[in-house]
Amino acid sequence: MMMMKKKKKEAREGDGDKWVNDSSVDHRGKVPLRASTGVWKASLFIITIEFSERLSYFGIATNLISYLTRVIHQDLKTAAKSVNYWAGVTTLMPLIGGFLADAYTGRFAIIIFSSLVYLMGLSLLTLSQFIPSLRPCDSTSPCSRARKVHEVVLFLALYCISIGTGGHKPCLESFGADQFDDNHDEERKKKMSYFNWWNFGLCCGLFLGVTIIVYVQDNVSWGVADLVLAVTMAVTIITFYAGRSYYRYRSPEGSPLTPLLQVLVAAIRKRNLPHTSSPDSLFEAPASESSHKRLLHHTNRLRFFDKAAILDGSKEASNGEKYNPWRLATVTQVEEMKLVLNMIPIWLTSLPFGVCIAQASTFFVKQGAAMDRRIGSGGHSFEIPAASTYALGAVGMIISVTMYEKLLVPILRKSTGNERGINILQRIGFGMIFSVVAMSVAALVEAKRLRTWKHDILVQGRAMTKPSMSVFWLAPQFLILGLGDGFTLVGLQEYFYDQVPDSMRSLGIAIYLSVIGGGSFLSSFLIMVVDHITRRGGDGGEGWVGKDLNSSHLDRFYWLLAAINLANLCVYVAIARRYTYKNVQRREVVANDCRENGEDHEARA
Repeated sequence: MMMMKKKKKEAREGDGDKWVNDSSVDHRGKVPLRASTGVWKASLFIITIEFSERLSYFGIATNLISYLTRVIHQDLKTAAKSVNYWAGVTTLMPLIGGFLADAYTGRFAIIIFSSLVYLMGLSLLTLSQFIPSLRPCDSTSPCSRARKVHEVVLFLALYCISIGTGGHKPCLESFGADQFDDNHDEERKKKMSYFNWWNFGLCCGLFLGVTIIVYVQDNVSWGVADLVLAVTMAVTIITFYAGRSYYRYRSPEGSPLTPLLQVLVAAIRKRNLPHTSSPDSLFEAPASESSHKRLLHHTNRLRFFDKAAILDGSKEASNGEKYNPWRLATVTQVEEMKLVLNMIPIWLTSLPFGVCIAQASTFFVKQGAAMDRRIGSGGHSFEIPAASTYALGAVGMIISVTMYEKLLVPILRKSTGNERGINILQRIGFGMIFSVVAMSVAALVEAKRLRTWKHDILVQGRAMTKPSMSVFWLAPQFLILGLGDGFTLVGLQEYFYDQVPDSMRSLGIAIYLSVIGGGSFLSSFLIMVVDHITRRGGDGGEGWVGKDLNSSHLDRFYWLLAAINLANLCVYVAIARRYTYKNVQRREVVANDCRENGEDHEARA
């Protein structure tokens, strides 16, 4: 008995009271006891399965339109709609998965369930290529139309992958970040590095997906590629599950939206009360109720919601005992409401960057398909798959993340005294500069491609078979955009994980993903608007986005995106300079050490 008590005490000292008090228990109801090195062991298991998921997703997504047009024999318009619908569902699913994990099931359970659904989708894709009755055609010879049963199995498999992605993306990354205890200085610094190495693993999966997997699809067999993805996913699921004894687990706390709604209702009910003169008079939860969660300091922003925490003597006891949460909220709940509302401008000003990202997987790849993709000459030449040009963006992001982690952060820490080097919003804004440069370079390259194409027509006439401009002219725009991803996307991941209320961190990662999804939808809308306007006023009725690449003026569209992102950057900087970060009360820090306009005390950004 004494030995058990001693072990519990050691667990508290090793992992910090956050994990014990947060009911952070594993599936056996125990708090994991581990050394500091166990943090990276747990993270390695988690990053491994993320690598597999990204390998599968990008190996399928970047070449899906080719499969639908070349194997299923859909026309280009139908194929594009099919891809867009699938991508849209895949983008929205993380909002559901993140909510369920935060509110009811916990992250580990959602990850395991979604992984098995994902594996089922990959298995169906594989079976649809090897089982004769499910193959696109009756024989190995080409056919003019794929069989209906193959189409049904194909889309069933794709939407299983969408469900799997919906659980993976919001939960896996936040589950990995949960392994680091913010109450320990050493682990807090490791968590900052974790987001960088997470994206390094992600980019490695992306790179191999759009190179090796796409090559196998185009030159060996779609079935072999699907089999490789299914086996890789199965192995990483086993690996992830094998590391369960190393993980820290955060128990779900119910719907994260309910406390926000309670604050809103309480503030409206007390809208006629005068503002309190001292924040100390606002209500905070009794110690017995707040011991399992982190408390937040009061801030002076959005003071209307402070009224929700004012004690009304006619309705509540002076100490708040047995209070009605729909009439009286705590200071921490009020501040969480402010955090969510303060995120809206940041989310909106991040969307133009998402629009730029959308161009890499659509117009950039189409440009590559219309350029010379041969390496070598004569009989020894090798043609790069058009979708593989997307790998250049992953290379840029890997370079950016590695240089930031190994070179910039140590230097910036010494010069600024900030544990992160620069704070989160500064990192995001710095990456947005790259988006402006990338779109400008893309406009210049596309203008040159159009001039080269017209010259080739004049010189070679109808006999022109191969474009003369090399696909490597696209390398600068891919690399620059990838460098920006290493700052902005990694920063957004960290921002939406750290700055959301603790009870909705999976949902926070899903909100980050919605920036990319929202950027894709916004890109489609912008293309329709630009095409409509330029067709009415353009010469000969041709708009900036024509029926094919050579009849379009994508260079002008890219200049428009560069201008939009430049204007958006100015708005973003103005918002970021006034932003108030999460201000956590640390148990070992006295109250007068708190800074209202500093970043989260646990993050020290």
